[in-house]
Amino acid sequence: MAFVDREVREITSGSPEIDRKMGGGIPSGSLTLIEGASDAGKSVVTQQILWGSLTQADCRVTMFTTESTVKSLMKQMNSLGLDVLDYLLLDRLRVYPLQMMKSDIDLERALKVISEAIHRETETDLIIIDSLTAFVTHVSVESTIEFFEDCKNLCNEGQTIFIVVHSYAFNESMLIRVRSMCDAHLSFKISQMGDKLLKEMEVSKVRGASHTTGNIVAFEVEPGWGMRVIPVSKAQV
Repeated sequence: MAFVDREVREITSGSPEIDRKMGGGIPSGSLTLIEGASDAGKSVVTQQILWGSLTQADCRVTMFTTESTVKSLMKQMNSLGLDVLDYLLLDRLRVYPLQMMKSDIDLERALKVISEAIHRETETDLIIIDSLTAFVTHVSVESTIEFFEDCKNLCNEGQTIFIVVHSYAFNESMLIRVRSMCDAHLSFKISQMGDKLLKEMEVSKVRGASHTTGNIVAFEVEPGWGMRVIPVSKAQV
């Protein structure tokens, strides 16, 4: 399978602080795992990366989401100062909502359908799946591993894929296996720093980063402003 070569070297968040921690950005052709606790900032950072890729790196982005409808995603991103509606209208951003509410849905088959859909997105620079949690918690271990292996093979051929998942969806041995398959791993949690509860992103690894990666980014989310990175030294005061 041939992917369109648009010479996108790195996936950027559009935030200098975040990119610096990621070693300058996530290299294209990477399979990236974004995992962590509920409400710890996974989707916010994912949306920041989506916005940065569209506006700063001139990427084409495809997003599969169980978290939002197209309308609610546009509204949420706009409230964070991350307006991408024009890119959606110009077909530079494609959003495919995944309906998970039907009790009779065959999640094993649905996971294969998503994999098939990803294979068809040959003209996109970045594919985001937010999130895979509903699948991982209800399908077999073999199906989950097969899905990640398929994504890894696509990345080896030139695709770039970000997969978002809640940590509780994996047991420890499964998480170790999935992490080892991924080229980049960002983990999230909520931390008490001084008198503040902050969202925290740890850059566990970024293979092939152009610069040395950082470690931990603490941030708040403010409506109308978006992510606000908090220096750890200040947060601990």
